[in-house]
Amino acid sequence: MNTVEPLVIRTDRADGLTTLTLNRPGQFNSLSKDMLSAIQAELDAIAASTAVRVVVIAGAGKAFCAGHDLKEMRGNHSKEFMQALFKQCGELMLTITQMPQPVIARVHGIATAAGCQLVSMCDMAVAADVAKFAVSGINVGLFCSTPAVGLARNLGRKTALEMLLTGEFIDAMEARAKGLVNRVVPADALDAEIERLAGSILAKSAIAVRMGKGMFYKQLEMGLSEAYDYASEVMACNMMSEDAGEGIDAFMQKRKPDYKGC
Repeated sequence: MNTVEPLVIRTDRADGLTTLTLNRPGQFNSLSKDMLSAIQAELDAIAASTAVRVVVIAGAGKAFCAGHDLKEMRGNHSKEFMQALFKQCGELMLTITQMPQPVIARVHGIATAAGCQLVSMCDMAVAADVAKFAVSGINVGLFCSTPAVGLARNLGRKTALEMLLTGEFIDAMEARAKGLVNRVVPADALDAEIERLAGSILAKSAIAVRMGKGMFYKQLEMGLSEAYDYASEVMACNMMSEDAGEGIDAFMQKRKPDYKGC
């Protein structure tokens, strides 16, 4: 009896680190409607959990994610299908920024089109030195409009437009220099670097991380004066938390803090 492999493999650890592995290796983890639904369901469940502190999104097989499933798109060639597909993808990308847990992309191979968009919308990204990135829709007559939203918020305008208008690949080191990824390491050191980054966040106050991520994205949409008013209120509330008191006391007493927040 054949068993159907899950489209997303979830691995939870006791320390609060959860990994979601995109599991369509034969299709380079392309984002079909079913794949998008599977990722969305996992992220929704994680967002509601206080046990999960940090999320890693990874890919099975050779690629991180090759974008949308072009075969599925050509087989459902109607405007209604396309509208629903891109709306579904946009909602997924928004979920990543709106959920309280930091999300790290683990990029071991190519990330193209909506796969590159996924990297750009994760809070952080760590790439292997062999990884490559492109928004290549322009090569088949399609401007990557939805990936442009994430790129424009990570890269400078001219850099983003160069990628979008040429469809050319950039390597991992160039992606880091342009602001698309945080860290680049040899492929055999990728998991260790993910552990270092995730471990650094896991060692911090869960309350501060949760409040801080929410504040960061919300203030980006505000004017400068409004952003400072909002940030001041969030920081005042954060200062009233038990964790903040413990952290400051520990710093003054030159000891490791014992955070209680969740």
